[in-house]
Amino acid sequence: MNYSEVSAAEANEFRKNGVVVLRDVLSQGWLERLAKAIEANMASPGPYGKNHAEEGGAYFGDYVNWQRFPDFLDIAKDGPLGHVAGELMGGAVARLFHEHVLVKEPGNVSATPWHQDMPYYCIDCPKTVSLWVPLDPVSRQESLNFLKGSHKDKTTYMPRRFKTLEPLEGDTTEYEAFPAIDEHSDDIVSYAVEPGDVLAFDFHTLHDAPANPTNTRRRAVSFRFFAEGARYVARPHEVSPPFPDLGLELNMNDPLPEDWFPTVWMNQA
Repeated sequence: MNYSEVSAAEANEFRKNGVVVLRDVLSQGWLERLAKAIEANMASPGPYGKNHAEEGGAYFGDYVNWQRFPDFLDIAKDGPLGHVAGELMGGAVARLFHEHVLVKEPGNVSATPWHQDMPYYCIDCPKTVSLWVPLDPVSRQESLNFLKGSHKDKTTYMPRRFKTLEPLEGDTTEYEAFPAIDEHSDDIVSYAVEPGDVLAFDFHTLHDAPANPTNTRRRAVSFRFFAEGARYVARPHEVSPPFPDLGLELNMNDPLPEDWFPTVWMNQA
């Protein structure tokens, strides 16, 4: 791993704000391997890979393909990402929940609305992090937006459909009503990023993602990690990724099996 250690200031910023940008995490060699894995994934999508755009430029998304394309796991385990995730979470281990390929082609008009990831997942854990890894330069205007501090009390908000903003079908009374977000709030932050940089955010951090009106592709992979203390949650609605449909058979509060969610880093201190 060529990347230097996560600094105390970076770890503190992540824990305080629920988001931090890390510069020059990935070397050119890892970026090239990741780019090849993305192209291979797009050429051979998994059962849930598809174009999410209804108009304008395409928006390809797919996930849970690390067993078919080992570079996704290698970059987390042998590359720097697992180590970075573990340092930010401050846990004893970092385990890969899944990878998520996101490619917005030039002229794409599909914006992703404000949401938090945790209520869409079939797990709960006190220590989590997503590492959003861009393969192309992304300006601040086209980058993800985050609401600082929205992760702190671990409130889980109503999961909604991205296109209609309607609640997911099922009993959603356990969730808090989705908050109104002031688009001009000083607590909203975004970051211009270059290939090699990483945006790190907690599963509870509220965020959105704009369309891609530029004339270049916006390739990215989100690597999702969790630490110790994770448990399986049987949500009363569909989950993403749909691990139960993929064959994962667990009961409420069961620990998560290693063969589905491999350990990629352990704290040796």
